[in-house]
Amino acid sequence: MIAATDIRVTKTERSKLQDIDMRNLPFGKYFTDHMLEAEYDNGQWVKVEIKPYQHLMIDPSLTSLHYGQSIFEGIKAYKDEHGQALIFRPYDNFKRFNISAARMCMPDVPEEIFIEGMRQLITIDKDWIPAKKDHSLYIRPFMFATDAMLGVRPSQTYKFLILLSPTGPYYPKPMKIIVEEKYTRAAPGGVGFAKNAGNYAGSLIAAAEAQKQGYDQVLWTDAFEHKWLQEVGTMNVFFVIDHVAITPSLDEGTILDGITRKSVITILEEMNVPVEERHINVDEVTRAYTEGRLQEVFGTGTAATIAMVEKVKYKDVIMEFGEKDWTLSAEVKKRLDAIRDGKAPDTHGWMVPV
Repeated sequence: MIAATDIRVTKTERSKLQDIDMRNLPFGKYFTDHMLEAEYDNGQWVKVEIKPYQHLMIDPSLTSLHYGQSIFEGIKAYKDEHGQALIFRPYDNFKRFNISAARMCMPDVPEEIFIEGMRQLITIDKDWIPAKKDHSLYIRPFMFATDAMLGVRPSQTYKFLILLSPTGPYYPKPMKIIVEEKYTRAAPGGVGFAKNAGNYAGSLIAAAEAQKQGYDQVLWTDAFEHKWLQEVGTMNVFFVIDHVAITPSLDEGTILDGITRKSVITILEEMNVPVEERHINVDEVTRAYTEGRLQEVFGTGTAATIAMVEKVKYKDVIMEFGEKDWTLSAEVKKRLDAIRDGKAPDTHGWMVPV
C-alpha cells in the first residue's frame, strides 16, 4: 500500500510560469512545472514521484503503441473568490478511471496515488490556476501499458501520470454539430463507456469531415440504424423539448458517464425542470424542431463545461438556435459556475479543497 508520505517530490529549479501569458491560454497547450509519475510492476505500484515536467523515454515495442491499452481522465481545478484551490468532483473521475481500467484489462490505480498524488501536485503548482472567468487548471490523469514486446495480451507493466494545464474555454463560441450517419463510435458490448484513447482516435475522421462542412463536431448515432442519438464527440448532449431536458441514457454502455452530465441533471432537478434519461431518436428531435417544440440543445463535459449549440444538421434539416433560445443552458452554467467559484453554497460536496 502506497501512503501519501511515500510520494517522492523533486521540484524544478526554475518555474516556467513567468514565461506564460496567462491572458491567452488555448486549451491543452501549456503545462505546469511538475507532473506525477508512478509505475506498476509485479502486481504493485512503485516509484511514485512528483518531478519536473519532462519527456518520457520509451521502448519502440511498447505494447500501448501497438495494441492501444491507454486510458485517461479530465478533471478541473478552480480558485474561489478567496484564492483557495478546489478540485471539481475528483472522486467521481477516480471511480470512472478505474471502470475504464477494468474494461481495458488494466490494473486499478489506488486512491492514495490518484487523489492524494493529485492534491500534492496541485499544491505545488497552485499558482498556475488562472483566476479568470471560464478559466481553470485542467488535470489529465492517464495510464498506458509499458511491456516491451509484441503480442496481443494484457501488459504486465504500466505507467500512470498526472499532468496539469492552465486553460481557457474549450469552445469559445456556440457550437455547430452534424448528425453522423456513416461512422460509428460505439456499439453495445464495446468500449463506448470507457475513456480509452482508441475511442477518440476512431472519432477523428468523422470530426475532420464535419469541419470541412463548416461544423465543429459530430453527434454520434447508434451502430445499426444511425437513428438513436448518443453523444457529441467531446461531450454529452441535452435536448430541451416541451421544456423537458432529455439526454440519451447510459444503459447500453455506448455513452460516457459524464461527471458534468451528472452535475447538470442534479442542478436541473433543483430548478424543478423535468429530466428524462432515455433513448431518443433523431426523428423525434427533428419533428420537435419543425413543430416548434425543441427549445434548445446544449452539451456538457469537463473540457466543454456547458456548450451552447447554435446549429444541428441532419440530412436536409438544419436546426438553428440563437441567444434568445439559450435560457436553460445559460442558467445551468451560471449556477454551476457559482458553485465552482465559491459564490454559491456547495451543498453536494462537489468542490474538494486542495
